[in-house]
Amino acid sequence: MQKLSESLESSVTPLTCTPLADWHREHGARMTSFAGWNMPLHFSSGILQEHLGVRKFGGLFDISHMGRFRITGPDAVTFLRRVLTNDAARLELWQAQYTILAQEDGSALDDAYLFRFPDGYCLVVNAANTEQDWHHLKEHAKGLSVALEDITGTTGMLAVQGPRTEELLQKLLTEGQLLPPARNSVSEAGLLDIDLRISRTGYTGEPVGFELFLPAEHTLRVWEGLVEAGESLGIRPVGLGARDTLRLEAGLTLFGHELGLAPDGTPIPVFAAPSASVAVNLAPDRGDFIGRRALEAQSAAYRSYRQGTTHPHESLPRLIRPLAILGPGVARQGDEVYWHGQKVGWVTSGTVVPYWVFTGEEANAVPTEKTARRAIALAYLNAEVPQEAFVEVNVRGRTLPARVVRRHGRSDLPPYFRPIIVQ
Repeated sequence: MQKLSESLESSVTPLTCTPLADWHREHGARMTSFAGWNMPLHFSSGILQEHLGVRKFGGLFDISHMGRFRITGPDAVTFLRRVLTNDAARLELWQAQYTILAQEDGSALDDAYLFRFPDGYCLVVNAANTEQDWHHLKEHAKGLSVALEDITGTTGMLAVQGPRTEELLQKLLTEGQLLPPARNSVSEAGLLDIDLRISRTGYTGEPVGFELFLPAEHTLRVWEGLVEAGESLGIRPVGLGARDTLRLEAGLTLFGHELGLAPDGTPIPVFAAPSASVAVNLAPDRGDFIGRRALEAQSAAYRSYRQGTTHPHESLPRLIRPLAILGPGVARQGDEVYWHGQKVGWVTSGTVVPYWVFTGEEANAVPTEKTARRAIALAYLNAEVPQEAFVEVNVRGRTLPARVVRRHGRSDLPPYFRPIIVQ
């Protein structure tokens, strides 16, 4: 969800540290400045091995840098329905939903996750956008009976993602139980005798994955317990580098890349990114909210495209599409894309990712010991470019052949994320 390309920029401003920063340094992490936080980019095994480890076994992520706001009060639901694109009124207790903080033009100020707990709602936002989101929310809370509290510094947040992570958490449960597999479900449990909240959410594309909310003072104890118990399962700590490659392989949006501004400086419509458009509820009884009229026009254009229309709509002239790079080389954000000699857009995210070679029938296929690598990207392309089209990416004056594909992998056959390889 955050712009990793800025992570290596130096800064004279003191960095904020998560409760695990000292642990990361002591255990060989390469630390980096990211959105004002001192975070692990990767550990000694490196980004590629961490990526592979998550896909076959599982990984542990320190995500305490994400902004967390508690929202309470009699007008909390009214407020949330006004400032978010999803419908908070439909969010039941112990559930979560993906959502967008939209602007009136139908672009995103940020993307976020909303959780409903007994003591109020918790909105998790991007670390890079925490301050702007806070001021935006405070401004729209004026005149309403709603209380906003920034709990980023008093809470910790961990992600536990991958095929063996449910087994790991079961080993450490001391009270309560994990809920049955259902995306966006949340439960309360004891882990190593620490009371915390566990949600079936994540940002890796893994079919099995959890995020943990807990008091900041207990974060280190729980983390060390997860690391120790995870070792025998192949589950190890993972840094921001692999978190980015994993989400790209899964086709998930990153603010500052697939949401926000395009490489030409124009706002990217929310419905341009299919993984973001699922966060918009336009039901007739939903009521008005920031950006609704622009999003309704985008939604109509998106439906038209899905029905086969190729004529571009003014409200949604381009779409975010996965690209499989077919030649040697790597596409990066801002690289121009051409179709039949005409410029049709830009790469928004690109990298090389490793993958496990699977064996067996699709539904029952399992990863072997063999690995390979592939170059993949997401691109913001003119809507008339058809699915499976062959395009060209201009990388520093050199042309890379590529193909527009539906997705880079599948998350619908647990417990593994399965790569889709384009030859």
